[in-house]
Amino acid sequence: MGRRMLLKGGHVYSPADPFATAMLVIDDVIAWVGDDAGADVHRDAVTEVVHLEGALVTPVFVDAHVHATSTGLLLNGLDLTATKGLGDMLLRLREHQSTTSVLLGHGWDDTHWPAGPTRQDLDAVVGSVPAYLSRIDVHSAVASSALLALCPGIERLDGYSEHGVMSREAHHRVRSLALASLTAEDRRQAQAATLRRAAGLGIGSLHELAGPAISGPDDLLSLLSLAEAGSTPTVVGYWGELDGFAEAERLGARGAAGDLFADGALGSHTACLRNPYLDQPTSSGAAYLDAHSVSRHVAEATRRGLQAGFHVIGDRATDIVIDGFEQAAAVAGIDAMRSARHRLEHVEMLDAHHIGVMATLGIVASVQPAFDAAWGGPTGMYQARLGVERAHDMNPLASMASAGVMLAFGSDAPVTPLDPWGGVRAAAFHSNPRQSISVRAAFAAHTRGGRRAAREEHLEPGVLAPGAPASLAVWAPGPLAVQATDQRVSAWSTDPRSGTPGLPDLTGDAPECWLTVVGGATIHDAGAFA
Repeated sequence: MGRRMLLKGGHVYSPADPFATAMLVIDDVIAWVGDDAGADVHRDAVTEVVHLEGALVTPVFVDAHVHATSTGLLLNGLDLTATKGLGDMLLRLREHQSTTSVLLGHGWDDTHWPAGPTRQDLDAVVGSVPAYLSRIDVHSAVASSALLALCPGIERLDGYSEHGVMSREAHHRVRSLALASLTAEDRRQAQAATLRRAAGLGIGSLHELAGPAISGPDDLLSLLSLAEAGSTPTVVGYWGELDGFAEAERLGARGAAGDLFADGALGSHTACLRNPYLDQPTSSGAAYLDAHSVSRHVAEATRRGLQAGFHVIGDRATDIVIDGFEQAAAVAGIDAMRSARHRLEHVEMLDAHHIGVMATLGIVASVQPAFDAAWGGPTGMYQARLGVERAHDMNPLASMASAGVMLAFGSDAPVTPLDPWGGVRAAAFHSNPRQSISVRAAFAAHTRGGRRAAREEHLEPGVLAPGAPASLAVWAPGPLAVQATDQRVSAWSTDPRSGTPGLPDLTGDAPECWLTVVGGATIHDAGAFA
């Protein structure tokens, strides 16, 4: 006999019954959802009864954009995300004991520093040790002289700086060298750390955005193998290589999509803009693709039935990508394009035309609301780089949702941490109130949206309903609410008579995850029901 589990005495977030307090799981499937009185009928047929004590049961989260090895290296290694300045960064570096042959660190953000790190700053601490410290957006880094000495000819690459930070092609080269130093065991430990952290946060599925400019094929195969061994979140792999269809298929990736770079990042001044950066007027960033290359890639992916997708942030880069998609649609046809369900990652600077094309062609917006929480608002990096007017229109979640663009939420960890409730909160309390969406819509984008983005909703619908796989998270009891973040949300939806189920009140701390179950198997247990 397989698992026969009855949960009762809590709150079950289910479209089958907005007032549900109990749920029955048989083997790996949800068999019934209802109230406690109905649950008593099933008591004698189950092998375990979980008394929820008021806990909330929801579908598991899906993080639709993750880099598992880099995230695990940060969890296990040198974390520079909270550094307050160059001196603090160098102090943490001096105190760190590296366990890898190249000293790896991540997360410094020089937006408000008087001066950024230099190679000489790094050399003064690490001496002859090869070291690589990536900026928070992972689109630039400072490297020690010892590491650069292992990269002959790097001084001829675009983005090389004799004393300062590496970006663009030079950064890609030095990053690849640094990550190539990892052993198979280094990778395994980092990936396992990421999967454990995700499971403990109620995340049941991760989308790994791999590619030759980010991580090698061995890295993706290692992660997929680790996840397939069980007791972890599931992993959906993407391989971001232009025309890399054969490799994507060989690796078992869902598509030749993901972080296939159309441009860089705003923080590193490499996102491609129509107009120059406010704080670097000689630069408009860098475009890594043209519309013809985008069109060719998308049309061929559509023909093969694979997902295509691109990393795109700046408005000029978005112009290029959207132009390429329109050209591909003229070749492949709109219906075929919609069926393929292609993806765009980040898409932070969209105008009405971009949004309209995405809605028409069924392109998924794989976005990171935590970006706005980290860098939006009047004191954020966006305004420093772009000025008030351009920064105000960043990350237009409400505009995309109202136009019918499919939203899938992720973290881009390690750029921002694995934190699904934080992503929901950031979307609901956007720095621009006109671009906020309801907590309920944000939760759907972080659960059902991720399933749809991976074209797996026929297998995993991302809801708790009879017949669906038993993929669920149980959250410690706390206040539940139907949160309306502004007057655009109907007051009726917050009225108890509407039957709208509640979610945690996100004006306070996120709830603790007590239990995470994927496909009927427990992958995280905090011991609350011992």
